[in-house]
Amino acid sequence: AQNLGLFSPTSLLGTIALILLLYIIINSLTAEELRKEPPGPRPWPLLGNLMQLDLKRLFVTLHEMSRKYGNIFTVYLGPNKVVVLAGFKTVKEALVGFAEEFGDRATPKILQDITQGHGIIFVNGETWKEMRRFALTTLRDFGMGKRLAEDKIVEECHYLIQEFEKHKGKPFDTTRLVNYATSNIISSIVYGSRFEYDDPRFKNMVARANENIQLSGSASVQLYNMFPRLFYWINNRKKIWRNASENVNDIQNLITGLKETLNPERCRGFVDRFLMQKRKEEDKQNLKTQYHEKNLIFSVASLFAAGTDTTAATIRWGLLFMVKYPDIQSKNRGMPLFQDIFKYRKNLPYTDAVIHETQRVANIIPLSIPHKTSRDVTFQGYFIKKDTVVIPLLTSVLYDENEWESPHAF
Repeated sequence: AQNLGLFSPTSLLGTIALILLLYIIINSLTAEELRKEPPGPRPWPLLGNLMQLDLKRLFVTLHEMSRKYGNIFTVYLGPNKVVVLAGFKTVKEALVGFAEEFGDRATPKILQDITQGHGIIFVNGETWKEMRRFALTTLRDFGMGKRLAEDKIVEECHYLIQEFEKHKGKPFDTTRLVNYATSNIISSIVYGSRFEYDDPRFKNMVARANENIQLSGSASVQLYNMFPRLFYWINNRKKIWRNASENVNDIQNLITGLKETLNPERCRGFVDRFLMQKRKEEDKQNLKTQYHEKNLIFSVASLFAAGTDTTAATIRWGLLFMVKYPDIQSKNRGMPLFQDIFKYRKNLPYTDAVIHETQRVANIIPLSIPHKTSRDVTFQGYFIKKDTVVIPLLTSVLYDENEWESPHAF
């Protein structure tokens, strides 16, 4: 009884609290070992790692961080947690081997404002599955990767060369002309026809789309994506919104023109195929159909955004490399112009290698579009929660020193 008296109610409660605290600490350590999350720099409250990042060249900072923290690491873009994947093997394993887990898209706020969950690229779930399936099937039917598309490309090349020849060997900026050419190839597949290079509506649509791509990578727009309420007032956000709205109106007018001349017996392109499928769904009174006007408009906008500037930029880099390396240029002159390009491609391994090397060294998309985990996943020993934003660092793939002896050399 005397011994029991040594334990006062206060000391007894203290002992129980200490035991519980030790239990919680041991359990948390065990859970941390089992659910080890990717390492990374310590974030500041609210600001995250913004003080350590160069938003104008974000991919450069992230590439440097990958050398310190490894191929899988965590950064905070403001309050938003992001897992970065670096290196060829890591990125390939994630996007191919764990395609389901890393397959969802994380839509930046500026694009949420514009697309409102419609289109092909920045959507998830049934909308993405159905629109992607339809787009891939339709684009294949209209010749992507086949002779039919080759004919459209060759035709546009003739127009582009004619424009180049007008300068009679004098220096000129190729940017707009190459943009028009690549946009016209997409137009011929999407709308079933091309535009003249001096068409005012066409020129404005291409200019607005290209400006939006440049503005979307600006530091101010990235800050808006992180803190939309604080940076709603920025001019670049307003410019993007205005450009997108005007392009949507132009696309809508073009679709209306095609709708008025729609002939089920003669399908001219992607838009016609979509409109015919839309009619079928309406006849079946399918209220949950994905084939509605907003999905069509933003699918068309997505195809142009994804294909025009990226392809044009790659071509311009190719022109620059051929000027810089005349010996490589001379080795490619034996290629038969405008004659069965796909047929000759397998017999032109050097030219094929030059094209791929141009895409690699140009590094025009250093950061992949943001992905998002569809479920909890343990990847290469690290635990990544569901709905975590994941950014594949493509520049680290293209310049991976484990894959290339001189990654920055052409």
